[in-house]
Amino acid sequence: MTQTMPPRESARPPGAPAGASRGSGAGTTLIVTGAVLLSAAAGLVAALFGSAAAYGLVGVAFAALLFATAALYPIFATYSYLVTLPIIAGIDRDTLLPLVRPNEALLALVVAGAVFGAFLRYVRGDDIRPKFYPAVDVPLGVFLLMSTVWPLTSLTLRGHIPTGEEYAAILPIAKLVGIYFLVRYTVTNEHQILRTIRFIVWPGAVVALIAVLQTLRFPLVTALLDTLWNSGANAANPDELGERGSATLGSPIATGDVVIICLILVLCCGARGLLGRRERLVLAMILGTGVFAAGQFSTWIAALVGFALIAWRFPDLRRQATRFAPLALVALVIGAPAFLGRLEGIGEYGLPVPESWLGRYDNLRYMYLPHFDWVTTLIGVSPNTSVEAVERWREVIYLESGILYFLWIGGIPLLAAFLWLSLRVLRTVRPAIRHPGAFGACASSLEIVWLFLLVLTLIDPHLQLRGTGDLIFTLLAITVGGIDARRRT
Repeated sequence: MTQTMPPRESARPPGAPAGASRGSGAGTTLIVTGAVLLSAAAGLVAALFGSAAAYGLVGVAFAALLFATAALYPIFATYSYLVTLPIIAGIDRDTLLPLVRPNEALLALVVAGAVFGAFLRYVRGDDIRPKFYPAVDVPLGVFLLMSTVWPLTSLTLRGHIPTGEEYAAILPIAKLVGIYFLVRYTVTNEHQILRTIRFIVWPGAVVALIAVLQTLRFPLVTALLDTLWNSGANAANPDELGERGSATLGSPIATGDVVIICLILVLCCGARGLLGRRERLVLAMILGTGVFAAGQFSTWIAALVGFALIAWRFPDLRRQATRFAPLALVALVIGAPAFLGRLEGIGEYGLPVPESWLGRYDNLRYMYLPHFDWVTTLIGVSPNTSVEAVERWREVIYLESGILYFLWIGGIPLLAAFLWLSLRVLRTVRPAIRHPGAFGACASSLEIVWLFLLVLTLIDPHLQLRGTGDLIFTLLAITVGGIDARRRT
């Protein structure tokens, strides 16, 4: 009788499944071979056509890889956008890529890949159904129309032809709705939600750490920020970069929003025992310091509102507050330079308000309010909220009033659409905040974040800021997706 010898498995690591070594080795060989071939091709193109062509070749290959990965694994589109959002969102147009910001290009690329992959699976016969939750999706659709189609229509009704800047100004809200549906269709279970939370809070902690080092005036940090993130019409003087924590978002207000949203998300996870204890402690310490380092009164107002709501929602965290008081004191000491610097400007001109608020009042009074009459209040002024400055020390003036922001773009219809959406979101999320898992943490965070968004809208427009609206609509998509899935089952 012939004896069959068993296959040799000595090369396989203990505990690894059969064939794992061969598969992983083949994948590694393919990656290394592709990298070598791409490097050789880039070197050849550089020798023949110059370095710009070589960079273009590498960029095209990298874009093709991102597109293919998003098509094969749609969740990669969400993960890749969120994990890079706070780092590259502050890089201006034409700095690395012509006409677009890097995060906008990345979002367009991975969304196109995810849609293409969904189309191929639909052609193959997979059961791909549209997801529609009327309680939120209907007011969200109305808000989208009032933010995009209606402002352009109001211009034509008054006999104006929209300019390129006005067409570009309607894209931010459309981008947020695109992120909402991307997350709705890709993040579908608790494991993915928890991973998404980590892909939100850890990059947020990196931004907070950069903001802290910036306000402590670390030369390497300020020099790096000045190269890529300190650009645009009203770029700060390099010597002034250390006054407030603009970090990689290029805006102290946006940095403060991202940091406080991440901190609230960490606290809501802690109330449910999610994330590791040490992980929560490190994140809370870094993010709490970043709240002070941002140097923004709106961030501190959001923190007060958020912490009050957390203490009301989670009595256990309220009882443990005294244990974390020393950590809060350490965070205050580290973030003190920006915090004290902002307090110094209060009362300088005889009024108990920050100096910057006086300049904001002058901008609103002389540059924006004269454009309002009964017609423009009803149907809006322009989709573009920035106006050219007459002074030499700045080029552009930005609208710094949340209520006027909506009235300027779309008049009373847009403001009403935002209030309706807010009402529906807060009503819809209420039953989900009692859920014990990652889904419940996102729902609780969404309720708190949306409430302080309404408070801050009285002061500043925040929804369109870099990173702020992206994170809010991500939390909205996760919450609505979870509610819809439970309703279907």
